[in-house]
Order: sequence, then C-alpha cells, then structure tokens
Amino acid sequence: VQVVESGGGLMQPGGSLRLSCAASGFTFSSYDMRWYRQAPGKERELVAFITSDGDSRNYADSVKGRFTISRDNAKKTVYLQMNSLKPEDTAVYYCNARRVTILRGYDYWGQGTQVTVSS
Repeated sequence: VQVVESGGGLMQPGGSLRLSCAASGFTFSSYDMRWYRQAPGKERELVAFITSDGDSRNYADSVKGRFTISRDNAKKTVYLQMNSLKPEDTAVYYCNARRVTILRGYDYWGQGTQVTVSS
C-alpha cells in the first residue's frame, strides 16, 4: 500500500498550488479521501474530504471557497487545488485514505508534502 503526495512548494500569498496524492495497493475507488495539514506547533487539522464516488465534498471553514478537492478514480489520484493562498496555509499537507466496513477499518497515510506561503 502506498499513498504519495506531491506538488508542494513555496508560493507567494495570493498564488495557487495543486497537490496530488497517488494511491496504489488498495481499491482506491472504495475509499473516502481526506487532506489534512499540520502547521508547526499546531495539531493536525482536516482540510477537505471527498467520498469514494466523488459525489460529496466538505471543507474546513478556513479554506472554503479557496480550496477544491477532486479525485480521478481511474488514475487512483486525489487532488487539492489551492487558490488565493495565505501565509496561514503554510503547513505539511497529508493525504489520507479511509474505509470502514462491518468487520474493520482501513486507514492509510502519506508522508506529507510541505506547502510554504511567503513573500
């Protein structure tokens, strides 16, 4: 099982970045996907969520209207389009795959990708 984030980097305030998360080793289309972030000295927070079929999405209030989560089940990839970036968006961004069945839960994490917003 692998969950690999990419696309992070340094961006000026007001700029845009698109994060990607490529999955392998499990049935991607059966998993809800989430993006989390963790800034230095802060707890990890949920940024965005998308259901396995892509029909439902939710966002943290702090990113609503600026970030968009999407997925391509054929490519086994989930994306986070981040627009109008602010310095407070600086964090390590993590991709999470989660599935809960009657018998057990499945929970996979990537290693994270650094996003730094600074002038």
